[in-house]
Amino acid sequence: MNDIILEANRLINGERQDQYGRPEDSFAAIAKVWTGLLANKLRPNVDISPADVALLMTGLKLARYTNRAGRDDVVDAHGYLMLLSRLAKYDG
Repeated sequence: MNDIILEANRLINGERQDQYGRPEDSFAAIAKVWTGLLANKLRPNVDISPADVALLMTGLKLARYTNRAGRDDVVDAHGYLMLLSRLAKYDG
């Protein structure tokens, strides 16, 4: 693994998890908020999932990278993709 992937792994399984709790829990809470905020734009009975949160946060980091090309955005994008693979099994 290269240093960026190792750093992303360290962050999502250490520092970030210590700050924000388990991704399964924090991303589920974010998904509920986003579903509420976007309720008038979503199809009926469609909810944003924790895996959707990870995917959308990856997109945010990629968009930021195009504007300023920061290493932290690359690390974070990798971290969100790692979490996406972990959270996908929690999707109904």
